Amino acid sequence: MVNIELLSKICEVPGAPGYEQRIREFIIEQVTPYVDEIELDAMGNVIAIKRGQEDQRVMLAAHMDEISFIVTHIDDEGFIRFHPLGGFDPKTLTAQRVIIHGKEDIIGVMGCKPIHVMKPEERKKMPEISDFFIDTGLSAAKVKRLIEKGNPITRERELIEMGDCVNAKSLDNRACCYIQLETMKRLAKKKVPYDIYAVFTVQEEIGLRGATAAASGVDPDFSINLDVTMAYDLPNALPQERVTELGAGTAIKVLDGGTVCDYRMVAFMKEQAKKNKIKHQLELLPAGGTDTAALQRHANGGSIAGGISLPLRYLHQVIEMAHKKDIDASINLLEKCLLNIDKYDWSFK
Repeated sequence: MVNIELLSKICEVPGAPGYEQRIREFIIEQVTPYVDEIELDAMGNVIAIKRGQEDQRVMLAAHMDEISFIVTHIDDEGFIRFHPLGGFDPKTLTAQRVIIHGKEDIIGVMGCKPIHVMKPEERKKMPEISDFFIDTGLSAAKVKRLIEKGNPITRERELIEMGDCVNAKSLDNRACCYIQLETMKRLAKKKVPYDIYAVFTVQEEIGLRGATAAASGVDPDFSINLDVTMAYDLPNALPQERVTELGAGTAIKVLDGGTVCDYRMVAFMKEQAKKNKIKHQLELLPAGGTDTAALQRHANGGSIAGGISLPLRYLHQVIEMAHKKDIDASINLLEKCLLNIDKYDWSFK
């Protein structure tokens, strides 16, 4: 059963790339009782360590940053211009609320030129990010007193339950932070074969930066990345375009735009899913990368890497949707993989 209260809180706490202070503090508070050690590296990655029976290292990674913005300019009327931190489809910004994290947290709304005064050719054109500005409803003097260039901006939207699903902003990738946290809770009183380094990484949305540093520092033998993936199970989608489907189970990553997962890890995950009757599907994501690439390449000599992915509709919007049973299946698969990773033949064959 998904802990909705905890998942809601994880999604709500702000954490723009490079400004993960608040979500980092919350995650440390939540994970500390269930692990043996907590480390922070220079970039701000949270490394939660559970010691195992043998001298091998398994690194998990779930990025805790969320797609966001940063203040670049405040004009004489107090309207704010911004730069995106992560990938945005500009049309999804229309009519959205945001929070500017200045000296205080200030609510703002995304504004752009009203359609009533647009020229006919402007109405036909897709909006660009540069067309938008943020209106706080405050005087210019107060805006400039409370906000300055370089302040991060996150999106404002609460999590709700919709049927068998949850719907919120930043399920990418807070849902996987939740999965990683819940897995470490389950393992807290169990013996595990290898040391587990459960890393909550920073700055994934702007180039896998935290995972690159963390993988170099941890130097894992095995790596499992946790991230969301596209569920394009929508009207008019062709079967070959779907990638994954909501409610069809956790997704075992085969490849994405940044990496081809180790075939041994894929086979191991499939074996664990089948043995333990965990509903699953395979993920082949043609474009878009994840921390999996950094984990695979930046250990000394590389690591045996794969990914457990959570199917998600409406990726990088404020209405991201995940199925509760897929979340539970992801926790179940990760737990079984960590308990049985020593029982698999990892030789090349």
